[in-house]
Amino acid sequence: MKLSTITASLAQLGMQPTRSLGQNFLHDQNLADWIVAQLALKPGEAWLELGPGLGALTEFALARSTNGLLIEKDGRMVGFLQERFPGVEIVHGDATEFDVRELFARGPVKVLGNLPYYVSSQILFQFTDEPSPVSMLIFTLQKELAERLSAEPRTKAYGALTLLIGRRWKVKYLRTLPGSVFHPAPNVDSAVVAITPRPVGELPECDGAHFRKLVKQGFSQRRKQLRKNLADQQLDWPALCAHLRVEETTRAEELSLEQWIALTNFATAKSRRLLPEPQEVADGSGKSRPHWAAAAQDVHGEIFDVVDENDRVTHQTSRFNVHAHKLRHRAVHVFVCNARGDLFLQKRSRWKDKCPGLWDSSAAGHVNAGDDYATTAPREIEEELGVQTEVQEIAAIAACEGTGWEFVRLYRAQHEGPFRLPPAEIESGAFFTREQITRWIAARPQDFAPGFLECWRIFTTGT
Repeated sequence: MKLSTITASLAQLGMQPTRSLGQNFLHDQNLADWIVAQLALKPGEAWLELGPGLGALTEFALARSTNGLLIEKDGRMVGFLQERFPGVEIVHGDATEFDVRELFARGPVKVLGNLPYYVSSQILFQFTDEPSPVSMLIFTLQKELAERLSAEPRTKAYGALTLLIGRRWKVKYLRTLPGSVFHPAPNVDSAVVAITPRPVGELPECDGAHFRKLVKQGFSQRRKQLRKNLADQQLDWPALCAHLRVEETTRAEELSLEQWIALTNFATAKSRRLLPEPQEVADGSGKSRPHWAAAAQDVHGEIFDVVDENDRVTHQTSRFNVHAHKLRHRAVHVFVCNARGDLFLQKRSRWKDKCPGLWDSSAAGHVNAGDDYATTAPREIEEELGVQTEVQEIAAIAACEGTGWEFVRLYRAQHEGPFRLPPAEIESGAFFTREQITRWIAARPQDFAPGFLECWRIFTTGT
């Protein structure tokens, strides 16, 4: 929008830009078109704009894809946008309070926005927290924040924010925007950044919660030596520094992202009595993968009971034969709900031999030869979620193509979390409301493992 159009529109609405809402309207049309172009939107691709204001970016996004969603806090702007862009979906609300889980039903979503400075960090963490349905973010931020996100080690801007976002996301500083391209002009420069998920396997895995704790603690007193900030961790500091190849007097800002991950794995290994660094093994493509990923694939030799159409054991054979010949066998699924009734879903690890990367029941697994359903269910919860809790059987599902020719016993359990998710089994997970899951399945059934869909149908309909 041109500056004259912005001032005329504001006059028509009888309003002035509200400082408390961080309203600064972009009036350079070429720049607005360029910002939207960085999303590389394709026709029909889902996108979300945060705080569209008068629609300076919206018009260019809609020209590329009409599958958009707008979140606008100012009610006066909502009415203006509805008139200017009839048919577009608009949520009248605060972007900081938006439930990101609602986006999963839309599939991978690209997000853009000229973020108010005072809530930028909050929104960044909100939309990049695991699990996230977001495939790309193009944000206009205060220049200082953009520099922190894209900073290199041993620089003033490098800190906890750099690492906490950077572990899962790549941040690219695209360009600086002077205050003069906004109305009213802010007192500081802004910058446009592109934030995209890191490619699979680019960095080693680590315990995300432990990583966040150590990073925040490490930068709590920036000028102190790291060993003093982490003194309560009781780490073997000489061994750790030798492992990281750094001096014992190193500070938090001197460690790279890769070294912070290695530090986390060292500390996690100490608490769990594991090796300090996962081994790497060849995967046949010239690349390497963690040893636990290889272990996830090395399961074909497991022995299962083969059963008849009445779920009676006939003989035993290997997992490989069971799946290769579509033989009937046994499995359990557990739906873990919290006190509100939300259901925890897991996203299967990309290393799984069946349904990699799909969403599944809270915990699920095969019944091994000679074992039974009742003892397998609580064991699967402990192995996959790292907690112990009571289970209650709620359904028996006959073997069919949808279950992968498994006789399934469905159990329910209650737990609030948090859970410890083994990377060989589970990539990520979260609690979802039943309504969210229902809408998600209706819109994108391909996101879910077939066995879960059968269990969900029984769970929700009883048939």
